[in-house]
Amino acid sequence: MMTRRSFTSLLAAGAAATLMPGFARAQPTPAVRNIVLVHGLFADGSCWTDVIARLQAAGCNVTSVQNPLTTLEDAVAETRRVLARQDGPTVLVGHSFSGMIVTEVGVDPKVAAVVYVAARAPDAGEDYPELAKKFPTPPATAGIVFDGDQGRLTEAAFLRDFAGDLPEARARVLYAVQQPFHKALLSGKTEHAAWRSKPSFYAVSTQDRTINPDLQRFMARRMGATTIEVDASHVSLISRPREITDLIVQAAARG
Repeated sequence: MMTRRSFTSLLAAGAAATLMPGFARAQPTPAVRNIVLVHGLFADGSCWTDVIARLQAAGCNVTSVQNPLTTLEDAVAETRRVLARQDGPTVLVGHSFSGMIVTEVGVDPKVAAVVYVAARAPDAGEDYPELAKKFPTPPATAGIVFDGDQGRLTEAAFLRDFAGDLPEARARVLYAVQQPFHKALLSGKTEHAAWRSKPSFYAVSTQDRTINPDLQRFMARRMGATTIEVDASHVSLISRPREITDLIVQAAARG
């Protein structure tokens, strides 16, 4: 039986096989070689597949955290375990909700830079839901449904509001591996703000229907991040992996 881990490995191998010949020669090896990637809600670690393959081709040592999506404390602990296994300076990258994790864990001395991909970036102790209320509510919010304590996106919302710029067949595959999150996850607050002390990078998704693009721009400006804007849905790491990879490599060079 194929496990979640083996499924992720299979996707990564397939993506690596489809990269353009010579890609590795086109990318210099970054100064910081260790990259730790963290996924957010409605996904699992395989969502980084296309970025992972490109980073590996550029000479990076890459690990994708399997976020338990239970509580912020659990997610932070799992990311810290992965970070502890790195053999030197590391760039920590978060997509979507996992910006909370990057913000908290990124203060670790081993973290050389933090990268946010259409991600939450709260200040220390900040109530992120209250911050988000200052901007129009994104359409995906209405598509969240709960089975008891576990939340997920409906198929319609996933295809339209989460992964709207992907071919429908690809989006349906991602929907099939969507991991439910626990309500308790959403109540967590960060105690630290790594972006206040670490080189910070932000990729804004201009067509995002899951986190308001203007909220993303506000957070990027507030942290003084090196910022790019990508004409993409919330899953720019999948629809525009080259741009996201380039930003991570830039962070690794600066870090």
